[in-house]
Amino acid sequence: MGFLGSLLGIIGFGIGIPLGLLLGFLLFIYVEPGDVKEPICRPIHEFDTNSLLDILPEIPLWVKHPDYDRIDWLNTLLSDMWPYLDKAICGVIKSTAEPVFAEYIGKFKLKSVEFKNLSLGTIPPSIHGIKVHETNENELVFEPAVRWAGNHNITLVLKLLSLRITVQLVDVQLFAAPRIILKPLVPTFPCFASVAVSLMEKPHLDFGLNLLGGDVMAIPGVYQYVQDTIKKQVASLYLWPQTFEIPILDGSVGFTKKPVGILHVKVVRAIKLLKMDLLGASDPYVKLSLSGDKLPAKKTSIKMKNLNPEWNEDFKLTVKDPDSQVLQLHAYDWEKVGTHDKLGMQIVPLRLLTPHETKEFTLNLVKNTNPNDPHNKKWRGKLVVELTFKPFIDDRELFSGSLHGSGKSEDMVGKGSEDVSLNRAGLLLVLLQGAEDVEGNHHNNPYAVVNFGGEQKKTKTVKKTRDPCWNEEFQFVLEEAPLKEKIRIEVMSRRTGFSFRRKESLGYVDINLNDVVHNGRINEKYNLINSRNGVLHVKIRWKAVCLFLRKPKTCGTNTIGEKLKLRENIEYSQRVYAEAGVALAPSVALPTSIFVSPHSSSNLRYLMCHPIILSSRMLELSTI
Repeated sequence: MGFLGSLLGIIGFGIGIPLGLLLGFLLFIYVEPGDVKEPICRPIHEFDTNSLLDILPEIPLWVKHPDYDRIDWLNTLLSDMWPYLDKAICGVIKSTAEPVFAEYIGKFKLKSVEFKNLSLGTIPPSIHGIKVHETNENELVFEPAVRWAGNHNITLVLKLLSLRITVQLVDVQLFAAPRIILKPLVPTFPCFASVAVSLMEKPHLDFGLNLLGGDVMAIPGVYQYVQDTIKKQVASLYLWPQTFEIPILDGSVGFTKKPVGILHVKVVRAIKLLKMDLLGASDPYVKLSLSGDKLPAKKTSIKMKNLNPEWNEDFKLTVKDPDSQVLQLHAYDWEKVGTHDKLGMQIVPLRLLTPHETKEFTLNLVKNTNPNDPHNKKWRGKLVVELTFKPFIDDRELFSGSLHGSGKSEDMVGKGSEDVSLNRAGLLLVLLQGAEDVEGNHHNNPYAVVNFGGEQKKTKTVKKTRDPCWNEEFQFVLEEAPLKEKIRIEVMSRRTGFSFRRKESLGYVDINLNDVVHNGRINEKYNLINSRNGVLHVKIRWKAVCLFLRKPKTCGTNTIGEKLKLRENIEYSQRVYAEAGVALAPSVALPTSIFVSPHSSSNLRYLMCHPIILSSRMLELSTI
């Protein structure tokens, strides 16, 4: 009996413990406490000191921090608009979620997934203050303090085999402090190209999840686990400096694109051009430009009375999108009086070019780009050009070493990131955003003059103002980094009518470009010399040309393409390093393969270099 009693006791204990825990859990989630009461609302002036201290963390930020502004008008607007916003947002959620649900139908014995109820409730989110940051950048930065304790009702019904499972999300509470950046500001509605959102601190998120009528979050340990998981996931994706960027304007808008490289164009010669003059000759010249570029077209010299002219003239054009841009070449017959006659034209898509490789094109001139035009069958001559595309060093590659705890970028072959843009050709971009408090003695029609490297460029004239806004950018293509050079920017005023004092200087500033080259950019406001209170806002960027090619990015199965011959690889490597001024040792083991870039649309080949032993005079290249 003693053994049997002990055995029954152990069995009863093993059954009683789980059964008791289950009954306790069911009572915990289904039985509402009887002491739940409605909160008592009292005016704040009736609170004593201790009560005020208790509610201090809950008061709006505009009360605690003077840099936060009160925006009750926006909360009132949200309250009035919320019934309509609720339906609109729920419609977007439903249309977005239903295709995702459809992918799981038939999997895991799941027959259907659908919304039974979808409502964000009657209580809108509340903004407890907003802080706006003033910066020199071409962007708008603000931080709203958002609190939302709503009465959501989102019910999802899942049909699994013969079971009907109901999942309900209720009582969502969200406290967040996002930073919203509208950038860049452009003169195209809605006047900003994208919205970047990041969280300045980990958000507080609380909610109830009812499964089969019971609150799953009431299970001991589940609530804390879910909270920690959500905070970790949100922090890894959106916590500053991580950002979530939402594009607003199409990338094809010219204002949103930045220069990515320089196109070197050599107009070599023309062959058997049309005879446009009465004496059986022509005076040809060529105009060249890139599609989508608003800069004036560049022109060759005029070859008088020559149907087979030799130019051998070099030009440099700034490329913003090598995948879609084309080089436009137009040949004209110069006329001393009247309109110049068009000899023909042709285009070259930049996607046909390989970075750092010079390619010669012999182009048949046509009347226009319409392939069905019968006039294009007429002989108009040929044009020979040589094209070389040299991409810039990407800013992310330039500073990737510091971000990853390494002194060198993993995507570049060459020197470390601290001097990767030195002693290289590149593009200097000068953006004159505007001036403040510039005042002349006789008139105020300010414009700016940029003097650099023997070139002079001017902005438009803004009439009758002391605070002009130009927002004009000028480009200077340089053969080497301007480490020891200065750029002078002078603000002038021009009288519109006749006057003996037609022009007047309102102040100037000399900017040393050494910091621009080392830092990649500057964005400052400078006090003008010879001006009482004048200030000039200038943004200058330096984009250095990449001397070596990037290795291909990992992108599924498309990273490795066809291999080229070893001999071609050796000759190409020697040419690239020779252009960089790097001498290879006789016993160098050169790279053995060139891989095709994953960007199939452009079909660009990128060189993937292995460790290389350089001569003792040269720096050791990185291993990738």
